[in-house]
Amino acid sequence: MAILYFAIKPAASQTGLNETFATDSHQPVDQAYTDHIRKYTTDPQFSSHLVDYLPASPTVPAPSKVLGDVAGAPDMLPYAEDVYKYFRQLQAASPRVKVVSIGHSEEGREMIAVAIADESLLKTQRENDARLAKLADPRTIGLDDSKAQPLIDQSYPVYYITGTIHSTETGAPTALMELAYRLAVDDAPYIKYIRSHMIVLITPVVEVDGRDRMVDIYRWHKEHPGQDWPRLAYWGHYVAHDNNRDAMGMTLNLTSNVLNTYVGWHAQVLHDLHESVPFLYDNTVGDGPYNAWIDPTLADEWAELGWNNVAQMQSFGMPGVFTHGDFDTWSPGYLMFLAGMHNGISRLYETFGNGGADTEKRILQPEDYSRTWYRQNPPLPIVMWSQRDNNNYEQTALLSTLSYFSHNTHHFLENYYLKSKRSIQKPTLDGPAAYVLPADSAELNRQLQLLNILKLQHVEIQQLSAATSSVIPPVKRGDKPTRQTFPEGSYIVRLDQPYSRVADALLDKQYWAPDDPQKHPYDDTGWSFSQLFNVKAVRIADPTILKSPMAVAADFSDASGKVTGTGTIYAIANTGQTSLLPLIYTLKQAHIETTEKPFDVDGRHYAAGSLLITQADETSLIASLHKFSLDAVRLSIAPDIPRHVAPVPRVAFMHTWLGTQTEGWWRLAFDKAGVPYKYISTQTVASEDNLRSKYDVIIFAPVGHSSSQEIINGMPMWGNALPWQKTDLTPNLGLIDSTADMRPGLSYTGLAHLKSFVEGGGLLITCEDTAQFAIETGLAPGVSIAPHDDARVVGSILNSVFVTPTSPIANGYGPTLPVMSANGMVFNVSNTLGRQGGRMLMDPYEHRPTGRGGPDESDIVQGRQLAEAEAVPKVQPWQPKPLNEDQLRNNLQAIPVPLRPEVILRFSDQKTLLLSGLLDKPASIAERAIVVNAHLGSGNVLLFANNPVYRGETIGSYNLVFNAILSFDHLRQSNPTQPEDKTAAEAR
Repeated sequence: MAILYFAIKPAASQTGLNETFATDSHQPVDQAYTDHIRKYTTDPQFSSHLVDYLPASPTVPAPSKVLGDVAGAPDMLPYAEDVYKYFRQLQAASPRVKVVSIGHSEEGREMIAVAIADESLLKTQRENDARLAKLADPRTIGLDDSKAQPLIDQSYPVYYITGTIHSTETGAPTALMELAYRLAVDDAPYIKYIRSHMIVLITPVVEVDGRDRMVDIYRWHKEHPGQDWPRLAYWGHYVAHDNNRDAMGMTLNLTSNVLNTYVGWHAQVLHDLHESVPFLYDNTVGDGPYNAWIDPTLADEWAELGWNNVAQMQSFGMPGVFTHGDFDTWSPGYLMFLAGMHNGISRLYETFGNGGADTEKRILQPEDYSRTWYRQNPPLPIVMWSQRDNNNYEQTALLSTLSYFSHNTHHFLENYYLKSKRSIQKPTLDGPAAYVLPADSAELNRQLQLLNILKLQHVEIQQLSAATSSVIPPVKRGDKPTRQTFPEGSYIVRLDQPYSRVADALLDKQYWAPDDPQKHPYDDTGWSFSQLFNVKAVRIADPTILKSPMAVAADFSDASGKVTGTGTIYAIANTGQTSLLPLIYTLKQAHIETTEKPFDVDGRHYAAGSLLITQADETSLIASLHKFSLDAVRLSIAPDIPRHVAPVPRVAFMHTWLGTQTEGWWRLAFDKAGVPYKYISTQTVASEDNLRSKYDVIIFAPVGHSSSQEIINGMPMWGNALPWQKTDLTPNLGLIDSTADMRPGLSYTGLAHLKSFVEGGGLLITCEDTAQFAIETGLAPGVSIAPHDDARVVGSILNSVFVTPTSPIANGYGPTLPVMSANGMVFNVSNTLGRQGGRMLMDPYEHRPTGRGGPDESDIVQGRQLAEAEAVPKVQPWQPKPLNEDQLRNNLQAIPVPLRPEVILRFSDQKTLLLSGLLDKPASIAERAIVVNAHLGSGNVLLFANNPVYRGETIGSYNLVFNAILSFDHLRQSNPTQPEDKTAAEAR
């Protein structure tokens, strides 16, 4: 593209009313590039004088050097590698640009950060970072404001911008390429001021794996005009949209890479770019309720930056910009919230993307274009919209907010210091002082996993050097405090540290009031990690705990892997760890048995499901124990209890082509745990008629709001085939799984194969919508979905009780377990097929007919001898109604006793049900079944109404799944906790 050098007034629309953003009239303009900007902008009001031109440089390449056209041009999406190529060319040509690698994705693709500022700032960045580090951790200056003041005066801030975490939101990389060029080249006074007063740090592509796949799909679309194009089945290697919900669990590489960059550069802002709302929603302000653990100053900064940004955009005459909207800032799970939980400022833009680079006519919905108090200049109802329009909005908003920030750096650095200082003062200000995880060998495995997540969050962890006691605040208002002693070796998370807020937010409990004005929570309302990991974390308000003897616990490698005792048998107790199953696969050469009953040896208790290992190489065993955070005890004599050889289960994950995100969290958990599996699709199941010969366990993890018919039928078969394959045109597709056509589903043939698999002794594990699929297609006789629409649950942690503690699925657990419930889903169980075994019309324990006596007495029919009715057993909400002789007579629908469903886990009663989050009107779900083992033929179908493997957060319930897999061939047993039919009991 030719560059024409001449001085012009670059924006015809510029009026001089806003001199803050005046351009340099003496700087030459790249006229060809500018002409293309204006050509691709569909309406002048969708641009501003900040971005409707491009300054020219004889030495620094414009984005067109790599793209072949301007940023935001139609019909063109660059791969991440091309985006990086441009930024590295920019670095080579300008001393104002520095590119650093910040890590890699799960598939090995690079992530980068690009620093842009005056050369003098970049040259002194190390010295500036040392000053910022002291502001980030005021302990280094003794919390002395007089020492902080010169640091604030001498320092310049870092503003971190990230783009394209969501792969279908495609505009940010090109917008950020052009933004970087402008910041490096443009001599407009406001831009010169930005780069001389701050560092702008940019990660142009956060989800690099998904970006390259999205570009592949867009190329396929352009090569097949007039045809439907494939959906983006896989964004990242594991999850799609939920990659923006990983800021708590820190399971994805991209999350750690971004947080490490943010903390490593001691940035003040993390500003994430998204594309799903017309035309620009700056949800910096968002809506309530706000997260309860943030520093109040952060809320003030959100309002200050958000409303200023909207006002500036309004002054440019750009419609459809607003900052208040339907996004509560409650959950800290979003990527941008990493800053909010680490003493910075979290920000997020939603602009209007087309899911590619096509210019399209867009017809908005009334809720999008209606005028309201916070959106006085709403979007237009019908627009012709281009990717360039989107880029104009992104860049204009960023430039205007960067300008404001650059003129207020002292203010924001002071806030940064004060927030960090208050985080350290938390024990003596708002509290608490600390959380203690008491030393407990039964919880150690899960404790270490929780503590490792806190370490990824840059939280400091200590370990008590001696036993100590502390006052414990009362659980309920009005109760008296108690005192508890914590043994030596207990882990303590002190909250007199810079990142105390993230530790407090993750370990505390949450409560969302049912009558909160916000009726539509945007995401989960509860996430307490101490509950979800099923560990005790004691919240301590008394600051004297901080004076206890303790040492930094920087390395957990020696916390486990211990072998004690004497003998040739290694015993590993099942305490609900997540690593017994992967140990089986690691020690394939050893002889491993699983105990079927609990036992005690030398004062140690071993629950059913514990492992007895012989013929093992001790060096390999100890290495595996270290790897999996396990301990073992040598025994000289094997316990005299029933046991069986632990199998090495052959596991398959079955996915649909409708959606792979939620099952992706399950795959991630299995990969991190070290449990191998084969990855197959519903189409594979449809084509293989003997699944049992290959697999012992098939996991059908949640699809995500899919119906049974969608799972069976797949996508509509009209139109063209939708391939997901690796080709020269689409080199990044087909790597995780592939198909010539994504549309076909499981089919009824596949359903028959799945049924044969279970009947032949296989275990099918289902959850949420796939559990409903199993129920509706006859794979789970006697189980139905219980009505629960009146209960209000939104990503809440609820209390559950084991109904069948002797089931192998319950091995290692205590009597109760906190579980994550998305919407309060529950099951009914019945001793008959269909609906004949449902709830009785008149339950004598609930109500009685009008007659003599009191509410708990029986009526008496007058004028005849008293005829006693057969006593009706009281049926609990999780139990099936027992059948009497009359109901069993010639009843083909009655399920034989050995094949009746077995309830493993149920919700607790209404009073104790809520642990964290939102719960309203719980009567319809209290005490209902949530985990059921249904029987079909010789096999089992395990049904979860809760999601036991969710976002890397539900470590405490992982072992429900792992236990089931480890004992897939020993799951059936009688259930004495359920009422029996009278005839069945007599027969025994």
